[in-house]
Amino acid sequence: MPVAMGPYGHGQAAQPSCFDRVKMGFMMGFAVGMAAGAMFGTFSCLRIGMRGRELMGGVGKTMMQSGGTFGTFMSIGMGIRC
Repeated sequence: MPVAMGPYGHGQAAQPSCFDRVKMGFMMGFAVGMAAGAMFGTFSCLRIGMRGRELMGGVGKTMMQSGGTFGTFMSIGMGIRC
């Protein structure tokens, strides 16, 4: 009977490598941070009176900063369990 292949090319009992866990943690954290940055960035930029291109630049900057920060911490958290 053939052995079912897991998502990492091994048998069913294969676990993701440490690098895969860190990478997955960063991607999840980056996505959550981008969403939070969109909300908080939009609110703070509108509050100080930004409009148009300035607003889009401010929100984008906040989204990237939040995504990078939260992604870094999530990757560290996922890497500890390796």
